[in-house]
Amino acid sequence: MPPNLRQDPETSSPEAFILIAAMCVAEVLGMLGVFAFPALLPYFLKLWGLSNGQAGWINGIYFAGYTAAVPLLTSITDRIDARRIYLVFCTLGVLANLGFAILACGFWSALLFRALSGIGLAGTFIPGLKALIDRLDVRTHPRAISFYTACFGLGVSISFYCAGEMFRWFGWKEAFGIAAMGSVLSLILSFLVLKPKSIPLVSNGTAKGHILDFRPVWKNRPARAYILVYMCHMWEMFAARSWLVVFLSFSITLQKAPAGLMAPTTVMAVAGIGGMMASIVGGELAVRLGRRRVVTAIMGISALLALTIGFSAQLPYNAVIILCLVYTLFFQGDSAAIHAGVITAAEPKLQGATMALQSLGGFAAASLGSVAAGMVLDLTGGGSTSLSWGLTFGSMGIAAALGPVLLHRTQNN
Repeated sequence: MPPNLRQDPETSSPEAFILIAAMCVAEVLGMLGVFAFPALLPYFLKLWGLSNGQAGWINGIYFAGYTAAVPLLTSITDRIDARRIYLVFCTLGVLANLGFAILACGFWSALLFRALSGIGLAGTFIPGLKALIDRLDVRTHPRAISFYTACFGLGVSISFYCAGEMFRWFGWKEAFGIAAMGSVLSLILSFLVLKPKSIPLVSNGTAKGHILDFRPVWKNRPARAYILVYMCHMWEMFAARSWLVVFLSFSITLQKAPAGLMAPTTVMAVAGIGGMMASIVGGELAVRLGRRRVVTAIMGISALLALTIGFSAQLPYNAVIILCLVYTLFFQGDSAAIHAGVITAAEPKLQGATMALQSLGGFAAASLGSVAAGMVLDLTGGGSTSLSWGLTFGSMGIAAALGPVLLHRTQNN
């Protein structure tokens, strides 16, 4: 149970525990469709005759939709209750996943519905975190942030696993239909546990500036440093998540003996759970050992793994699985620490705007990372060789290696 909770009717310890747990569950349920397309990418490549570049765009447009919407949707939580934003965009998540299940039939229709799904995530992920911390004592924020952001990894895991299993038993349309039902449950749960809350329009006697004016946020050097690191983190993490299923499928084709027990989507499900735990551990280590030191170490190891993992495809499949699982621990292990770094560095009256700029930069990088990986694959032979995959994951490793450099240079300037 999170400690040091303010003892009042709104945030007494039992209620705060229930609120944190419920919002984590709602977050996971609303994410069932996030990685449904990457999980089934090998099938869609054949079904719709997609190139790797086109697949990269469909993966990337999700985060492009997120990026386009998040500045407004998160900044506005400094002015209105984030609960209202959350509920509206849970509804959009329902419609977008249903639309994909019923109407998607190729590249352009997939682009449309994945973009709408990304906008739905923009209105739920960070606004959901803002709605949560607005209802908790400030002393509880670091741990609440750690659990909520770590549950993003659990959402990724369940998204991969659920999509793979629904596809195996029923088909891809049913996989996206289940994702829509997850958003329905998220909508109901958040409606029940989030009490309406008024947000003052004036802070410290001063009227708030333009809703999309991020200049005060950018002038905050510690916050700026962690926002830049978050961009590197997101470039690597989402590019890897978008392409690891295809990479594992390629490795299976190279095996002389029967492949291991876990299908690629199951590997990613297990990896997501491990990544969630790694994020929580990373957040705790950051509190004890220092945030900069922990983030630097984790990103450095992740970069080294990325620079080598693509060349491992010809190893025994079980060895490739282990490498992918270890890689996931590190590319996600710094997530909670970076989020806490951004939020604790933010000025209280600009918390929503700071989180908005963080999400804008981070998911723009996520979108570009997935597209860039697809382009590298196409330029190096379409992912038909270990060299092609080695160069592709190497491009992700460069982004990870850049993070610690920016963290130290920005904070020291």
